[in-house]
Order: sequence, then C-alpha cells, then structure tokens
Amino acid sequence: MKFVLASYGSRGDIEPSAAVGRELLRRGHEVRMAVPPDLVSFVEEAGLPAVAFGRGTGAWLDVHHNFWTRFFRSAWKVHELRKSWREVWEPVAEIWQDIDTTLTALADDADVLITGLVFEEPAANVAEYYGIPLATVHYYPARANGQLLTLLPAPLTRCATTVYEWLGWRWTKKFEDVQRRELGLPKAVKPASRRMAQNGSLEIQAYDEACFPGLAAEWAKWDGQRPFVGTLTMELPTDADEEVAAWIAAGTPPIYFGFGSIPVQSPADTLAMIADACTRLGVRALVGAGWSHFDAVPDADHIKVVNTVNFSSIFPTCRAVVHHGAAGTTAAGLRAGVPTLVLWTWPDQSLWGARISHLKVGTARRFSATTLETLVDDLRCILAPEYANRAREISRQMTKPAESVAAAADLVENLALRNRVP
Repeated sequence: MKFVLASYGSRGDIEPSAAVGRELLRRGHEVRMAVPPDLVSFVEEAGLPAVAFGRGTGAWLDVHHNFWTRFFRSAWKVHELRKSWREVWEPVAEIWQDIDTTLTALADDADVLITGLVFEEPAANVAEYYGIPLATVHYYPARANGQLLTLLPAPLTRCATTVYEWLGWRWTKKFEDVQRRELGLPKAVKPASRRMAQNGSLEIQAYDEACFPGLAAEWAKWDGQRPFVGTLTMELPTDADEEVAAWIAAGTPPIYFGFGSIPVQSPADTLAMIADACTRLGVRALVGAGWSHFDAVPDADHIKVVNTVNFSSIFPTCRAVVHHGAAGTTAAGLRAGVPTLVLWTWPDQSLWGARISHLKVGTARRFSATTLETLVDDLRCILAPEYANRAREISRQMTKPAESVAAAADLVENLALRNRVP
C-alpha cells in the first residue's frame, strides 16, 4: 500500500508522523513524506524518503516567539502587537499554496494521506479531492472538548474550545476558499475540523489518555475515530548519549534543562541562572542546548552542556526534568517517571504545564517570568518526595513508545484496507 505523510512545524511536530512512516516502511509499504526544507535531512536520516514543502520553520518560529513575547510583556501596545500578528500570518498563503501543490502531486493513487496537526486543513482538502481516507496525528486534544483547561468547569471549557475552533477556521477561511476553488471542491460552510470528523477521518490522539482523564468518555460518541495511542517518537540515539551516560554515572543524578526548538533570548544569563540555582540546591545540571547557543559554558563540575540527547535513555537517570513544555518532551518526562518543571513560552506549552500541575507530577511557570529565586523555589518544590512518588505512579500508566508506534501503524493500515473493500 502507498502512504503519504505531510507534517509541518519543528522537529516536535514532525517526529510523530515520521515515527508512523518509518514503521509503515518497515512493514513493506511505500511511504512518501513532505516536511519543511530544514527538516528534510532529519527525516532522511531516519530512513524515510522526503520532499520539501512550505518554507523553513526556523524563521517562522522566531516570528511566533516574538509575537507571544510581546503579547505577554506589553499587550497594551496594540500597534506593535498588530504588526507582530501580521508577520505571523504573512507567509501563510505561500505555505498553504505550496502544501497544496506538493500534496496534490504526492497523494495521487495513495491509499491514505496522513497529516500532522499544523496545516492539516490543506491536506484534508487534497484527501477530499482524491476521495482517499485521511488520518490526522494530534499531540494534544485539538478538537472541542471539556477537559483541556484545568481552571474551568467542563461546560465552559467545551464552549471555549468550540469558539477557538470556529475562530481558527475564520482566520484561515480565505486560504481554504482559494484552494478548494482551484481543486474544484464546493465552498466550505463549516470548520475543517468538523468536516474531517463528519467525513470519517481517523484522528489519532498521539498522547496518553491518562493525561486527560474523562476525555475518552466524552469522545466515545465518535465511535473509535479518536483513538489514544500514546506519544509517537522514534527514540533516536545521539552522538552525546554515551558521554552523557558516563558523566551521569560518575556523580549524583542531575536535573535536565532543555528548551528545544525555542532559543532562549539570553543564553549566557540563562546558563548562569541554572548554574547558580543548582549550586544553591547542591545538585548537578545537564543542559540540552537544542536551538539555543550556550557558548559561555561556566567552568563548573556540576554543569554539563550538550546539544541533544536521547530522552528515552537519559531522562530515567535524571532526578527531574525542566523544559519548555512541548508535547513530546513532556511525554518523555512522564514516561521516565521523574518530576517536571515546565518553563513555557507559547500558550500550547502552558496547557501542558497546567496538565503537569494537575497530575501533581510537577509545576509550571512562564519562562520570561522566571528568576533565580523562583527557579530555586520551583526546583525545591518538585524535588520533594511526593512529586517523585506521583511521577513514578503516572509513568506506569503511560504507553510504551514501541506500542504507541505499532498501534498507530495498525490503525492507518486498517483504514487503508477498509477503503479497499468494494
């Protein structure tokens, strides 16, 4: 069978789809994947054939980062905020068109089109154009529900997420109208998310049901369209794993600090704050640089800076993890059974931070509001025995990575087979 995967965003957005694609390829299927230009090499190194679409995500992530930084720091400066918002949306038409062109070529004679969460709408239109099944991979509850927001009652949360879903469609409707007109499809009169659900699309929930108790019961009416499989990851080893494992074994378990694909604005100050906080607490720190540039590494035995590590092998050997609240990193910490501190920048990361607090496996704070004093207090809080005990309890409820990937691959294979039945 032929499977086409389309995934846009940073590595955290790409890896869930790539994990499924690699398993489908291992099972002998034909697989093609479309990703942003700066992620093509990542996918190819994982063994998948890939083509580029859209624009590189690095610059676009910077624009998003600037917008949310201004929003939280100076929301009253409406002129600057509007300028930042325009910068976020300016490239959307170009990216949307490129996704449409690329997928229209790739998806011809495909058995299933699989899309990630970012820009799932143009992929859904291409699937509708060809009359082929669509599978979406969601790394958080992206459809309207009553469980997402921990501070609101379920009815209010359901109302808020429904409104957000509708607003998202209104913001993108002009791009979708153009695409559907060019494909010869009727003009859409309801949000893409509702059309996908009503058309029978498979909406794979690539996170664990344990993270959102009650969500499966709320979505039971969709009769298996929104199955939970757990977080999808390839557990890729890195060049630093062996060296890091040796460093960890030579001393006490460290606290991991990492900020993924969101570069910190002041790397030297951030690293100094981490070093000072760990000195006060008498603990070691393993710092994953990611897309940040920690050039001025302090001359200290209790601090080690690396680029990336394999979370699945390193996190279980740490005492706690501190990160930006991305879905994949959050899941890695939960699977490892260690307490978590989320220092978030974007709203979706704050949702995972709130979830960490709700599960009582850690706490969260906006990164820009973090100081040396708050960091010390937050670390002291999550290092308390009750958080470690609760983290171990939750880890036993998490799906194993290999099981998650196999379950997702089974689902899309079955979707393809059902469509082949005359």
